[in-house]
Amino acid sequence: MRNKLRRYGVVLLTAALVVSCSKVPDGILSEKEMKAVLIDMQLAEAMISTDYKKYSDDAEKEVLYQSVFRKHNIEQAVYDSSLVWYGRNLDVYMQVYDLVLAELNERQKALGDVQASAAPVSKQDSVDIWPRLTYLTFEPRAVFNGITVDIKPETNYPSGSMFVLGMRVWGLNDAMKGRPVIRLSANQGDTTIVVNEKILHDGYHETVLRTIPTKQVRSVFGSIRLEGKGDSASYFKIYVDSLNLMRYNYGRYTVGTDSLKNAKQ
Repeated sequence: MRNKLRRYGVVLLTAALVVSCSKVPDGILSEKEMKAVLIDMQLAEAMISTDYKKYSDDAEKEVLYQSVFRKHNIEQAVYDSSLVWYGRNLDVYMQVYDLVLAELNERQKALGDVQASAAPVSKQDSVDIWPRLTYLTFEPRAVFNGITVDIKPETNYPSGSMFVLGMRVWGLNDAMKGRPVIRLSANQGDTTIVVNEKILHDGYHETVLRTIPTKQVRSVFGSIRLEGKGDSASYFKIYVDSLNLMRYNYGRYTVGTDSLKNAKQ
């Protein structure tokens, strides 16, 4: 009887230690669960970006997101609460996100460097035309720290279209020598409109490219890259996610800074 009680006590102690060492509180997705859900959510975002016709309205997108929640047997409220908790505990989130990126990158390598074809030109006031994956990372010793895009629609974008490149960035600190730099351009025949911006702090960022109102847009191209070289002895990662490139019809988006000052005639 004493041996049984002793074994039972050891089991309870072990369980208590496991619980006490857990980084994630009750009601929040564990790191393993969060990784699995984030992978499927990233894949869902990729499906939306590449299948424009099917996911042209919010209702279809919501159906796709809900299918991810059903697959993992969770409610959206649990996912939302987990995002809030991980957002407040970035050290844990970064560990999970590294695992997510590692698996997604392995899948991407199997496919090669793929850019989706340009979406059909839509009459909607706004549409996301971003053709690549919605995330990327920068790290010191990568061969190429960045991504390029070249979007050529089958028919020109309407005159005066405005393009807004949005992204969420985190992992920046004052000790870093390099910063992500954005270059976005629009080809309007005999005119190329260019805007350049540098990201200096964490958070959501938008780069706005306003084109000439009297000319159609033949193509949109640009890059996101890490400027300069970091200290080879240091280790860091800068994360970018929620990448999107919204095209707005003329007059449907208001900005304070006119990118026409960057035009190259």
